[in-house]
Amino acid sequence: MKKYSKLIIAAIIALIFIGTFVFLWQKSQPKEVVYNEFTPTTENIQKTTIITGKIEPRNEVNIKPQISGIIQELYKEPGDYINAGDVIAKVKVVPEMGQLSNAEMRVKLAEINLKQAETNFQREENLYSQKLVSADEFDKIKVALEQAKHEKVAAEDALQVVRDGFSKSNAKASSTLIRSTISGVILDIPVKVGYSVIQVNTMNEGTTIASVANMNNLIFRGNIDETEVGQLVNGMPMKITIGALQDLKFDAALEYISPKAVESNGANQFEIKAAVNVPADSAGGKSGHLRSGYSANAEIVLSRAEKVLSIPESAIEFSGDSTFVYVVKGEGKNKTYDRTYIETGLSDGVNIEIKKGITAKDKVRGPEIITDDDKKD
Repeated sequence: MKKYSKLIIAAIIALIFIGTFVFLWQKSQPKEVVYNEFTPTTENIQKTTIITGKIEPRNEVNIKPQISGIIQELYKEPGDYINAGDVIAKVKVVPEMGQLSNAEMRVKLAEINLKQAETNFQREENLYSQKLVSADEFDKIKVALEQAKHEKVAAEDALQVVRDGFSKSNAKASSTLIRSTISGVILDIPVKVGYSVIQVNTMNEGTTIASVANMNNLIFRGNIDETEVGQLVNGMPMKITIGALQDLKFDAALEYISPKAVESNGANQFEIKAAVNVPADSAGGKSGHLRSGYSANAEIVLSRAEKVLSIPESAIEFSGDSTFVYVVKGEGKNKTYDRTYIETGLSDGVNIEIKKGITAKDKVRGPEIITDDDKKD
């Protein structure tokens, strides 16, 4: 029994040894290298670039008061669509004491002058009726009375404007009612009821009551690298994709290229602007799809080649300024690869244009085919 057991163990060891030897021998044998092969095809190739930026109104107007005071009422909210002339807010005037005092003094002087003019008119009228003064003298006194009356009305209007912000004679044009100067969407109202506001004048910019913009007239603003800006010309078409609205794309036309670069992250960038074609059902005033400041990407075709012979760029060998491909010759075990000089053209990053060197009847070698076993090795 012991003799048979020893023979069995020896046989198992021998099998393991032989199996290991065969496995190592197989692993040491060179594997056949298999390559992808491509046949040139006729394609349309275009080189595009993506420009990041944002969407904003072409014209954004800040509505400011013509009088200083305190916000008494707000009639609109951000996002509301308004027409030119619509009232946004009402300002309660806080009169400046010096101006108020002067206006009150002017009214008192006007009243005194009017009383004196009335007295002079009555006296002159009696003398004129008795033919003791000439008609010219009487007319002068009559004119002076009319002037005194107008001065009193003007003084009272001025006092009311200083005190209340409007007068009876111009109540419809009251400067206490802040009206929009354009039709559009209210983007922002940075004030609240009770806020103090300052009128716009030559000394300061005044307080912004609201920002209003026409959301039907939008532009794309972004920056392009100096290596690509030379390929741009005004009027080039663009496709705009809004980051927050992936389902919506808009056509645009390039209308501005900055003549001066700005440095950004160590690279020179040039600002560009493009007019966005906004459909009526996407405008802010209609459906509210678009909002000022949305991040956006603009795709622009820098160059295009139509119906040209092309192959995958992965099949190209670059050597200095020259390019080569390996043309397949023969089949099966007799297959060889002939290194051939070619002249290339436009590339889109995947396919490349072939101008000279091979034809549509040729077949070229591509990258080596990597199997799962090769990855494990």
